[in-house]
Amino acid sequence: MKIFTLLFTLAFTAFSFAPEMATVNTAESTITWTAKKVTGQHHGKVPITSASLDYQNGRILGGTFEMDMTSLTVEDLTDAGMNKKLTDHLKSDDFFSVEKHNTSNFKITDAKTSNGKDYVLTGNLTIKGITKPVSFPATVAVNAGKITATGKLTFDRTHYDIKFRSGSYFENLADKLIYDDVELDVKLIASE
Repeated sequence: MKIFTLLFTLAFTAFSFAPEMATVNTAESTITWTAKKVTGQHHGKVPITSASLDYQNGRILGGTFEMDMTSLTVEDLTDAGMNKKLTDHLKSDDFFSVEKHNTSNFKITDAKTSNGKDYVLTGNLTIKGITKPVSFPATVAVNAGKITATGKLTFDRTHYDIKFRSGSYFENLADKLIYDDVELDVKLIASE
């Protein structure tokens, strides 16, 4: 009987400390990408197909989000023809190979915070089937049961086999050079 009581207590304790999954509203949440080149920059959106946050006692412990690369958009080009040309190029094998890799994702492996608001999130970013660790600062605010997590994740595209016009791989690109770093401004909105 003592063994049964001990097992029940251990199971109850483990269950009571399990992280709660905060439901992320993918329609309200956004990911904006920015890529820079010598002559300027472009930006757009990548829709979030699914996301969750492990949230307990007012702190994020983990989480994940998945991006729909087939629906990637360019927001700064108003000319329809130029917009389509760049969007199609970004989806091609020169960049994200969306026909072969239609989703990308990020999974938090560590969430450090001293105040429950300012975080350093570390996790695994998977693009084109290649997974690499990245860390970035994030801010979390809670208001009326709504959790808003924002952060700027910067990754080196060449680590994911995206080398088109990279100065790390090609010489004499002059004003055709595209910088290796790509920024993702992430905003996740979830219910507590």
